[in-house]
Amino acid sequence: MNDLNEQLKKLFPNHEVSNEPEPVEEKNHELFVQKEPMICKYEKRKGKPTTIISGYEGTEEDFKILAKEIKSKLAVGGSFKDDEIIIQGDYRDKIMKILQDKGFKTKRVGG
Repeated sequence: MNDLNEQLKKLFPNHEVSNEPEPVEEKNHELFVQKEPMICKYEKRKGKPTTIISGYEGTEEDFKILAKEIKSKLAVGGSFKDDEIIIQGDYRDKIMKILQDKGFKTKRVGG
């Protein structure tokens, strides 16, 4: 470790080492919560089960953030296309629970 510090001092002689941790910016983005329910439906595409979420009235950027959050919470793949979130697998119940915890109304369609 000392060798590395000495090498760094040679490369950057004017650099001051600070022991303070760098501030971490928290992304706290408020999503638009609508009155109309979001549609959560099940389909088979190319023989594989998919869950499709549609009916969001907020900005497309908010919907993309929501899609990313759902995918990471469920640890599944998916995409955002044509104002729909497409999740691989049948996760309607879990997705509806996540959306309801965020304050959204949901409507289950199909099966």
